[in-house]
Amino acid sequence: MIFNVNNVSFVYKKGNTVFDNVTFSAKSGEVVALLGANGSGKTTLLKCLMGYLPLQTGEILLDGENIVKIPPRRLWQRISYVPQARRFESSLDVRNMILLGCASRIGVFSSPGERENQLVDEIADRLGIAHLLDKKCSEISGGELQMTLIARALASEPELLILDEPESNLDFRNQLIVLDTVSSLAKDGMTCILSTHYPDHALNRADKSLLLTKDGVIFGKTREIVTRENIRRVFGVDAVIGSVNGYSTVIPTKLNNMV
Repeated sequence: MIFNVNNVSFVYKKGNTVFDNVTFSAKSGEVVALLGANGSGKTTLLKCLMGYLPLQTGEILLDGENIVKIPPRRLWQRISYVPQARRFESSLDVRNMILLGCASRIGVFSSPGERENQLVDEIADRLGIAHLLDKKCSEISGGELQMTLIARALASEPELLILDEPESNLDFRNQLIVLDTVSSLAKDGMTCILSTHYPDHALNRADKSLLLTKDGVIFGKTREIVTRENIRRVFGVDAVIGSVNGYSTVIPTKLNNMV
């Protein structure tokens, strides 16, 4: 699978440009990280990648086919989205919330069978939330809800998984579960695009990164573009980049007024 984003721009109705001339690509087995400060347009860009929002310019191609021309059911068999977790009231328990992810495969009005329930059990076990399957979504924590939404996305068995800050509301243990899962999925051939506030997560997990700055975008191999200078451009802080036991670390040291 090859996912190409070619010179895309998005402008709100009031004329405010969120991002302009964004170009990048991802292929099977790659992890691409999207880094940007609050308000830089990360979530908006992710929604554009799935056709949720109309582009001002440019095109997005999935294996050479413009996503706006792909029938929704076929598109959602190939792409799955994990939004930022938000508290909501729902009578659904966790199992049935995850089963919703199977709808693109079995049809909205079809009942999930043994295979789908077995898939839910496998995904829940993989993400460490098997003990939540019988609980209502309205009764679990924000971090547990985030893990449930990730499980729902995986239930559609996509080729491309798009995640909006999947680790932001999680404790250290669950952050590692999510990051390890992303790495494992990529190793199995899935393409993963995730936005994150953590440059060290990008350095340790992403093959490529896209940086949203006030002056435009920077795209390339993660270890070539996630540098002290570019962290200053993206986040407006000076930082130290080091290594601990083979893992990259990024520590902000002081504010900088570049953003």
